[in-house]
Amino acid sequence: MAVPVIEFPLGALRQAGRMFALGATVLGMAFRRPFQFREFVEQFWFIASVTILPTALVSIPFGAVTSLQVGSLTQQFGAQSFTGAASVLVVIQQASPMIVALLVSGVAGSTICADIGARTIREELDAMEVLGVSPIQRLVVPRVLACVAVALLLNGLVSVVGVAGGYYFNVMMQGGTPGAYVASFSALAQLPDIYVGEAKALLFGFVAGVVAAYRGLNPKGGPKGVGDVVNQSVVITFLLLFLMNLVITGIYLQVVPPKGG
Repeated sequence: MAVPVIEFPLGALRQAGRMFALGATVLGMAFRRPFQFREFVEQFWFIASVTILPTALVSIPFGAVTSLQVGSLTQQFGAQSFTGAASVLVVIQQASPMIVALLVSGVAGSTICADIGARTIREELDAMEVLGVSPIQRLVVPRVLACVAVALLLNGLVSVVGVAGGYYFNVMMQGGTPGAYVASFSALAQLPDIYVGEAKALLFGFVAGVVAAYRGLNPKGGPKGVGDVVNQSVVITFLLLFLMNLVITGIYLQVVPPKGG
């Protein structure tokens, strides 16, 4: 009975090590010729086309809920003048990168995993290796970089739409003043708040692409195994993203002093 208990953490560590090795390989091959530019453009366009509208639609209610909740709390404490700063900082630092990462991993990551997994069980990747073509450089690298590029661009879109939605609902539904909303944000926000949001989006997009590619490269059990690894890739990505967000946020709050502090 002791063997399964020992094998579980060891197997998880081996999987994590292989996933990390794949990420390092992707980084190394990203700067190696020949770069599959056409594949990158096709994947970028596909991921952007299936995520732009859902991302914008999700960011509007999220920004509105954040603004309404923060506005209600600040009214209870008599600090209505800080409603804009609090809601906007939440959207830029936390909500925007997480929304982008979840949609990229859930929509694009599952598709990437299914595509690579189907190629794997059809032994297309083995045929590419026999011909001297690296499957990672040919298929994985452009897909991972496309996830990163789309995540960076969508993060800016979510930030703008979320802030605009929060501004509208605070001013129209809670009786806030436009000047106080903007002034409080400019008084407390700083450029590192935007930088950390973009850094999170970059890392989250990279992790989503690597996890999807890794699970797609290692399916088991034929077509059913492809479906299983797609579900596993989404769940694993979600867990990693929430853990990374916790770590990055903790480090940022310790390293970057608050404005005026």
